[in-house]
Amino acid sequence: MSKSNLILVRHGQSEWNKLDKFTGWVDVGLSKEGFKEAENAGKKINKTGIKFDFSFSSILKRSVQTYHQINDICDISSGLVKDWRLNERHYGKLQGLNKQKMRDTHGDDQVLIWRRSYDVRPPELEDEDLDKLMNQKCFVDQKIEPFPKCESLKDTYERLKSFLDNILIPLLKKDKNIIISAHGNSIRALLKYFENISDKDIVKLEIPTGEPLLLEFKKEKLNHKKYL
Repeated sequence: MSKSNLILVRHGQSEWNKLDKFTGWVDVGLSKEGFKEAENAGKKINKTGIKFDFSFSSILKRSVQTYHQINDICDISSGLVKDWRLNERHYGKLQGLNKQKMRDTHGDDQVLIWRRSYDVRPPELEDEDLDKLMNQKCFVDQKIEPFPKCESLKDTYERLKSFLDNILIPLLKKDKNIIISAHGNSIRALLKYFENISDKDIVKLEIPTGEPLLLEFKKEKLNHKKYL
């Protein structure tokens, strides 16, 4: 019977995860603990013995660094393809702000809505801050039109649909083994698609840093899912 494997890994702890800041599309790297988490993820993935045909990450540094830590252990032969559609959700004006301070100012309920709701967008970036974001090195050669000022999870899901339809699903249909290093919200969006999770229930889904999630497919359908 035909079978394919997809491993999804949320990047290890980033420097801003450590400081409890909204990160979004700001290109911060892994913390010391994040590198350890990524290394441990590599050890778990290596034990599966899966040989990967394709490797993907977002264009953001923390995702790329996580992949390379994993690759140092797993020696993945396929080259890494970076795709901006796998980026974290764009948190707009919240990026760089401390989550607890925002709770103290706006209340727990409002911050929860901004963080976890499916279709509510956070406050938009001002034009000056948007220019700074767009001028980060990782975005220089990207064609993102229009460049968003913020995103809801719904927006994240919709930008990922073209990656799913044009790249990921065709590869799974060909029984390819794939690894993706991405982010909490881009992984939530992928799981929403594969598990047909409702807009209401997706709010409750948590994705831990540095924990590889194995999805096994048979006849192009998700058959089994487990954390390694």
